[in-house]
Amino acid sequence: MKKKLIAIAAASALVLGACGSDDEATEDTAAEVTEDTMAEEAMPAEAGDIVAVASGNPDFSTLVAAIQAAGLVETLQGAGPFTVFAPTNAAFDALPAGLLEKLLLPENVEALKAILTYHVVAGQVMSTDVTAGDVASVEGSTIAITTDGGVKVNGANVVAVDVAASNGVIHVIDAVIVPPTVDVNSL
Repeated sequence: MKKKLIAIAAASALVLGACGSDDEATEDTAAEVTEDTMAEEAMPAEAGDIVAVASGNPDFSTLVAAIQAAGLVETLQGAGPFTVFAPTNAAFDALPAGLLEKLLLPENVEALKAILTYHVVAGQVMSTDVTAGDVASVEGSTIAITTDGGVKVNGANVVAVDVAASNGVIHVIDAVIVPPTVDVNSL
């Protein structure tokens, strides 16, 4: 009878010992998973290119449609770096009635390209580096940047700054700026 009790006690000890090991392993694994998850959450997601960042923001849906219509997607997905003064949907809505629709027509693609590239400056200019003065746009004409009473680009207010992209930076403006080379009244 003593042998049976010793055998049962030994078997119980083995079972309980095995259960104890599993709990520790489970706790260790749970701790590792929690630490890994927290590390992933702490890491910021890498920004996409100018087009991807704009596409991910519903306030730029008109701008993205215009970029596509002008055939500038590949250009703005290029290495850059670029600084884009990006007009919001509200900025496009403020254009004279019918102008946006005319600009999106295939026969006006060159005017649309000129307007969109007028919003782009070569290089990455962060908000802390902006100074007042004339700056050459990718379109070829200069844009006037003023800093009195807030930063303005050809009179358009800069309403958000330093939206990061992998190939540059976006500064949000509240108006569409038109280069002197485009006569919108002739469209």
